[in-house]
Amino acid sequence: MEKDLSNYRKSYEKGELLVENVSENPIELFRDWFLEVDQHFNQGETNAMTISTLGLDGYPKSRVVLLKKYTHEGFIFYTNYESEKGKAILANPNVCLSFFWPAAERQIIIKGKAEKISENLSDGYFESRPRGSQLGALVSNQSSVIESRAILEERLKTLESNYEGKEIKRPDYWGGFIVKPVELEFWQGRPNRLHDRLRYQLQDNYVWKLERLAP
Repeated sequence: MEKDLSNYRKSYEKGELLVENVSENPIELFRDWFLEVDQHFNQGETNAMTISTLGLDGYPKSRVVLLKKYTHEGFIFYTNYESEKGKAILANPNVCLSFFWPAAERQIIIKGKAEKISENLSDGYFESRPRGSQLGALVSNQSSVIESRAILEERLKTLESNYEGKEIKRPDYWGGFIVKPVELEFWQGRPNRLHDRLRYQLQDNYVWKLERLAP
């Protein structure tokens, strides 16, 4: 089977990204872009991001997760620490995050180091989750091989019965990571493939160096 995609083309004309118009702090620019996309573009899950890790098998792997919080320190998401993703991060904390917002013709690529957040922060977020999501964290041995969907459904029914009327505690193997950035690249689509690309790199003195990259 073969399909020629060479005629798939689009002209990007929705914005521009100029050095003189951006903050010296890339987290502030991230905040501005995130809020603008969330409020003015029909994006869907604005907080959906791709995280790339280097697996224990030596291969890179990317998958979509949901950003749950961002601060001046970094970007927080939650997962099963014993999943393929969790094990990869604990073995090699150098990761890459990327946001693609096609409605705004924008991308953000973030390089950083991931580390576990404090247990009390993970506890607080777990308590805020819907009860079904809490049970889901207990049901699934994430990334492990299972024989059928029916096994998951049966486990869920059992747990629903066992925890009826009871508080569900966060399991030790589930919690948050924060990705502390060392580089952020902002990409704005422009006509004729002459896209705007601005890169912030964290220096040894904790000052961000801003440069324009060729498209």
